[in-house]
Amino acid sequence: MKKILMVLTNESKIDDEHETGLWLSEFAEPYEEFKNQGFDVDVASLKGGRIPLDPNSLDDEQVEKWKGVTKELDQTMVLSQLNVNEYSGIFLPGGHGTMFDLPDSPELQQALAHFAENNKAIGSVCHGPAGFVGTKLSNGKWLVEGKSMTGFTNEEEQQTGLDSLMPFLLETKLREQGAQFEKSEAWSDHVITDGKFVTGQNPQSSKSTAEAFVKII
Repeated sequence: MKKILMVLTNESKIDDEHETGLWLSEFAEPYEEFKNQGFDVDVASLKGGRIPLDPNSLDDEQVEKWKGVTKELDQTMVLSQLNVNEYSGIFLPGGHGTMFDLPDSPELQQALAHFAENNKAIGSVCHGPAGFVGTKLSNGKWLVEGKSMTGFTNEEEQQTGLDSLMPFLLETKLREQGAQFEKSEAWSDHVITDGKFVTGQNPQSSKSTAEAFVKII
């Protein structure tokens, strides 16, 4: 059975006034899709343990709907303790928390370089591509250089009102590192596939991104 590795944020705060974390649907919809398609899924984070959920991503109906899935968030594995050779693909869900702990993580950079250089599937949605920031391949090129991709746009970030609190704007940073960033209308379902690289623009794109990811595996 092919295995997929999902890597999540451990970060629970933007600042003292703003809680954040994982955006629930960006994990739950892909996780369900992967399991329904017969994949084994391991859920990891940089620190392991319980994953904080962005309060803005929760409503009573969703929490009830995904009760079984959220059990996977109670005790995640530690990324550095896993053998990346065991996995056919890696997938990074979003949430503003990813902007603070995933960039420049040596463990995540090494994992992403492994997947890229062994032509394995790499997927992400919304703020998840923050995890790509800072990752270079063994040839010295940025991971995203020349890749057609998408992610949470500057326009969408400005509409959240949190743009001034971010360490960087995701669209801008990915463009700076050579990504061919493609975007659709704000909050529309938009997915880009470039070889073994699949990205979705926002929470509305979570399920479509997961479906495209399954196809490339």
